[in-house]
Amino acid sequence: MKRIFFLLFALCACILLSSCAAPGGDTVTLIGADSTGKGAAGQLFGEYVAARVSELTDGTLTIDYHPNGALGGDADLLRQAQSGDIDIVVCQTAPVVSFVPEMAVFDLPMVFAPYDGDTIDKALNGADSPLRTALDAAYDRAGLRLLGILQNATYRLTTANVPLETLDDFAALQIRTMENSNHMRFWSAIGAQPTPFAWSEVYFSLASGAIDAQENAADTCLGANLHEVQKYLACTNHILYANQICISAEAYNALSPEHRSALAQAVTEATAYMRAQLAEIDAQSKAALIAGGMTLIEYDDAFYAEVAALDGVRALYDEINEKQINGLGTVLKDALDSAE
Repeated sequence: MKRIFFLLFALCACILLSSCAAPGGDTVTLIGADSTGKGAAGQLFGEYVAARVSELTDGTLTIDYHPNGALGGDADLLRQAQSGDIDIVVCQTAPVVSFVPEMAVFDLPMVFAPYDGDTIDKALNGADSPLRTALDAAYDRAGLRLLGILQNATYRLTTANVPLETLDDFAALQIRTMENSNHMRFWSAIGAQPTPFAWSEVYFSLASGAIDAQENAADTCLGANLHEVQKYLACTNHILYANQICISAEAYNALSPEHRSALAQAVTEATAYMRAQLAEIDAQSKAALIAGGMTLIEYDDAFYAEVAALDGVRALYDEINEKQINGLGTVLKDALDSAE
């Protein structure tokens, strides 16, 4: 009798759990991560997606989210996603190039500068955008699925301990970059000496004088307290500050249609919410860095034109577009122009 009672109890428990499940089916937990600075847009973006997914599915789909490099650097996270050890990665576009070569379209120097955030968003996230179609296919080939790209026409800046007033001031500047050969070539083209290493080592390298400078978005600089070890904040605006969110293709394919739909909706809502915040975050971060003792350096259009016209920068642009991304830069330019 006890055995029969136990079996009946177990059966009733299973029925009860099934009846409480949302339309997505069984409860699923995905592991998500980023390696951004504390409080940076990438972290807020990923955490918003995680919170919204849980709300939309009544907790049947959750994201166990680990920010600020808790599970490794960007390249480590992307490798883990490809191997299925984690599921979702939020990071800036540059580290993705080693896994999805077509993402080098974001490495084209100064290409986004003439456009506003709405125009760029249509080109990157629009359902009928030929650029997005090409990027989706490229992610699929890498065993990943692109969920969305967050930006609002804010850019990566340069911090340094020397005033970078003119192009000549960048000569021999020892600057930390991400692990991206195109970024390194850009800095070499303007006379600097780039060196890539982990973000976790940047603060101490700057404090010790092992390097002179680094480049990043304003919120990341603030989150890392770089105003404590850097004197100048230069608005070089060389690369669009964009965060992508992707999921392992294996994890995505295992989701029910309802959970896929909820995840897509969460990313769309998070992108819209965070886009409205990005310009304010950028302005507030710059103000806080200045209040912390940094001097802001801004440039006129002539400076940006001078950078873009350098032989090395022009050669890099052509090489990326023609040899690395098979003309995808032209597709991007057409998408941006048609979205205006």
